[in-house]
Amino acid sequence: MNTFSRTTLIATFFLGSAVAQADVSANLGFASEYYYRGIFQESSSASGGIDYESNGFSVGTWAADVGDGLEVDLYGGYGGESGDFSYSIGFTGYYYTGDFDDTYQEINLGAGYGVFSFDVALGRYDNFDGPTLDYTYYSISAEKNGFYGKYAGFSQDFEGEYVELGYGTTVAELDVGLSLIFSNSDLVGESDEAVVFTIGKSFDIN
Repeated sequence: MNTFSRTTLIATFFLGSAVAQADVSANLGFASEYYYRGIFQESSSASGGIDYESNGFSVGTWAADVGDGLEVDLYGGYGGESGDFSYSIGFTGYYYTGDFDDTYQEINLGAGYGVFSFDVALGRYDNFDGPTLDYTYYSISAEKNGFYGKYAGFSQDFEGEYVELGYGTTVAELDVGLSLIFSNSDLVGESDEAVVFTIGKSFDIN
């Protein structure tokens, strides 16, 4: 098990304009390989979550199969936009029902302009019986017409970078995506490349 077996997709849920009324939604998904922040987590991973949004504020939870139990994420924050500029602030906690990994908790900050976005997470890792570790995660990305590219990495007690390129669209009311992930040896111990296919469905449950 990697010391830094990170997990889950999240922070992006913070971005978006304030809504006039509360909105509750749920989601189900499957990934051919579950990668998070450039690091392999599990093959053939199923996931699901529920989110609540109101006037720019949002809270939610998301869970995924990581082989040895579940990863369960809890998150909340506030996001808004003004013209082409967007901003967000929030908190994410990553928790595990088995021994796959230990707890991560982080403050998430994000900003975007047009097709570009910049995200930072300031986090702390409980690290089982070892000393608590601090980390900073950063990413710069661009997205247009479903195509996206991202350069991201870590500093402080964790290090390493990765590049992710992909495309996402909707087919017959299903969200499908394909991504290419290139992680360097500082991040995962040796260079790693992956092709990941995802499929998911979101439901409004107001």
